[in-house]
Amino acid sequence: MPEPIAGRVAPPTSHAGPARPPGRSTRSGPWFRGRPVPTLAVAAGLFAAVLGLRFAVDDPTDPVTLLFCLPIALLAVAFGLRAGLLGGLTGVLLLAVWVGVDGVHLSALGWATRMVPMLLLGVLLGDAVDRLDRLEEERRRLEAVAQRHRDAVEFNDSVVQGLTAAKWALEAGRDDRALEILTCTLGEAQQLVSELLRDAGMGPGGERDLSARR
Repeated sequence: MPEPIAGRVAPPTSHAGPARPPGRSTRSGPWFRGRPVPTLAVAAGLFAAVLGLRFAVDDPTDPVTLLFCLPIALLAVAFGLRAGLLGGLTGVLLLAVWVGVDGVHLSALGWATRMVPMLLLGVLLGDAVDRLDRLEEERRRLEAVAQRHRDAVEFNDSVVQGLTAAKWALEAGRDDRALEILTCTLGEAQQLVSELLRDAGMGPGGERDLSARR
């Protein structure tokens, strides 16, 4: 009988990296994603510029305050629903400042046509961004699960091959060779299980990932 192939367990070709904690996505994209300080600075500058322009324009019927939608949209896209709503409320507050300082009289319709677009933009756009981020997190989670499944299948096949090689060695009366194969298989199986657990955030070095997901 030919000598069986040694029972070294082949490691999975790839592992899914540690799952990212839920929350705001850090994927590559526009400059304002993942850069809160510059984003807030630009939004504040836009709010100040629009307010200054509103004071500089004498005609109160000019829809200058609609330009508040620019920083509101920036905040909503960068940070989601809460920031979008806060941006809308900031726009309404600055609108009230202009009305109070310049003594402008606005009818109920005038207030509504200026307030509603800002608030709706912040809420709807921010909610849409939050939903997209949740979908992205779920997509990454499913990809990680699928990768771990593939790793588990490959790991199982490798262990079975090692045990089969040990069985052939026993049947051939080569007890020492069988023991060597079993020792190698069990040692590397333990190592690979530890790696998989660490990648899943459940082993040494993965406690931080696990606690972040709770």
